[in-house]
Amino acid sequence: MAFSEFRPLAEKSLIEYIKATPVLYNKLGNNFDDLKIKEVGDGNLNFVFIVVGSAGSFVIKQALPYIRCIGESWPMTKERAYFEAVALKAHGQLCPEHVPEVYHFDRTMSLIGMRYLEPPHIILRKGLIAGIQYPHLAEHISDYMSKTLFYTSLLYRTTTEHKRDVAEFCGNVELCRLTEQVVFSDPYKVSQYNHWTSPYLDQDAEAVREDNVLKLEIAELKSKFCERAQALIHGDLHTGSVMVTSNSTQVIDPEFAFYGPMGFDVGAFIGNLFLAYFAQDGHADLVDDRKVRSSLVRFSFSTYLFLFLLLLVSDFLFHHLCFMCLSYFKAMHS
Repeated sequence: MAFSEFRPLAEKSLIEYIKATPVLYNKLGNNFDDLKIKEVGDGNLNFVFIVVGSAGSFVIKQALPYIRCIGESWPMTKERAYFEAVALKAHGQLCPEHVPEVYHFDRTMSLIGMRYLEPPHIILRKGLIAGIQYPHLAEHISDYMSKTLFYTSLLYRTTTEHKRDVAEFCGNVELCRLTEQVVFSDPYKVSQYNHWTSPYLDQDAEAVREDNVLKLEIAELKSKFCERAQALIHGDLHTGSVMVTSNSTQVIDPEFAFYGPMGFDVGAFIGNLFLAYFAQDGHADLVDDRKVRSSLVRFSFSTYLFLFLLLLVSDFLFHHLCFMCLSYFKAMHS
């Protein structure tokens, strides 16, 4: 362990940390002469450093004890880094094509070292705003969701395995509470954290707050989110948690991961595609009218459903075949 107690890292202290951590300095060939470090944490919660040398590269992500975009007035557990690292490793084993490899985790420093997704990888949301088309996105994200959700559920695992991991991820309660607040509570009442384009959407925001039927439906969804431990879900799967090129799709930032309802990941991602779709007219110009984007939402869900059912059927047929072989073996030797 490089440091014996937690402290936020800056460029100078990060170099010290890397030099004291064999798995990291080996990634750089132990060469620090031309090392380049850039802090790129434009998210809400963490420090993110890109570390590039002549012999290798990686990303360092460090959780802070508060929400970065708000400040120390909103404390947040550093333990989220532990659950993110565990989720990355678990999902990476199930779908290594679409999850960056974890090289190093330091629980004391709330720090993860992982693969650097080099350019031309960009955040999917930025690509969609720019009008870039990703021909493999639906297939890739469906492959990721179907494998990570199916293989961490009771459709595949034993009850003992499932309950053990459910119990562990119950420790990520603060991040679950944050989702409950910002997804299932705040948008439907007056809250200091709500924002909309005022005054143009004032009436729409008020209509949401006054819609009691809608709030009952949301309360039911919130209940399912809190109670249904179906699979190890990403927990924050939106277009800002995916990095892409024309041929690559990588899912990042699963610090909200826990055992919850499968539909939350599927719905969150497709909901973000809907937001991107309805924003396209605002980005259209004479060169690109943005009319071809509608098929992405439909294709993403249909592809996910097909792949998930394929895994379900394949697993059923495999176990059925094993049962028939075992029965035949017993009959031959009875």
